[in-house]
Amino acid sequence: MALAGPPVAAQPPDKPRADALLGIAASAILLAMMLLTVVDVVARYVFSRPVRGAFEVTELMLVVLIFAGLPLVSFSEEHAVMDFIDRVTGTRARRWLRRAVEAASAAFMFLMAWLMWVKADRIWAYRDATDVLRILYGPFVYFMVLTLALAGLIHLRKAVARR
Repeated sequence: MALAGPPVAAQPPDKPRADALLGIAASAILLAMMLLTVVDVVARYVFSRPVRGAFEVTELMLVVLIFAGLPLVSFSEEHAVMDFIDRVTGTRARRWLRRAVEAASAAFMFLMAWLMWVKADRIWAYRDATDVLRILYGPFVYFMVLTLALAGLIHLRKAVARR
């Protein structure tokens, strides 16, 4: 006798491929961060010669890792959710509440993207860079803008989509 589980929502055809690609990229970044940290610690305590700029590179990889995951989390609806209101509302109210939350999330992501854009322009104009390796911050901040805007578009699409 087969047990039936909850219905599985249909996924867009490119979602498994995007998940796999982003999963591999995230794994590679985490592996690089881990290896850099191990090498830095060994070099620091065994040879008294830490890896120059290891902390800066780790910080920048962390920025890429976090912000690259933001649109994926928005697309997959894997944000932290508080569903206590869902238990006391009807189906129609839940649908409108969901649209309102998606619209508010989109507005917040667009606001953050705009504020980050203003900051990125200033950082780029000053040519701010890391202290040791002199890696420019500008491209990383513009990357943050791009991922915030993409997450905003994803939430906006969900807010106006018919369900």
